[in-house]
Amino acid sequence: MTINFNRYEEFVAAVTSECSTNFVDFADRIGDLDRQGANIERLLTAGVGINAEGGEFLEIIKKMVFQGKPWNEDNREHLIIELGDVMWYVAQATMALDISFDEVIERNVKKLEKRYPGGSFEINRSEVRAANDR
Repeated sequence: MTINFNRYEEFVAAVTSECSTNFVDFADRIGDLDRQGANIERLLTAGVGINAEGGEFLEIIKKMVFQGKPWNEDNREHLIIELGDVMWYVAQATMALDISFDEVIERNVKKLEKRYPGGSFEINRSEVRAANDR
């Protein structure tokens, strides 16, 4: 298969929203979300940060698994530090959503209890989900 990257870029441009490509549209959308009550600046901080710090956490694991980095106290401590950074951004998200961390955990437990009645993991239930299971 031969790929024409220029044609692919044209395709990507055609299926990309205006808010993703035009600053005025982006700023207008941010304003719309703010007026709707979304704490969008804190949500963006949280979303970008959780993803970035989660990547740093995973980078350490990747190097241990695939590049021979040892399991030792220094790497354990580094993982804990990165996990703390993830939690800082989780706190940003809970503040943006005006919800306590306890309530987030409670909702997660309820979701998982519904998915795994009886409290045991089952591959089929993890792969085949009800329509409203997210």
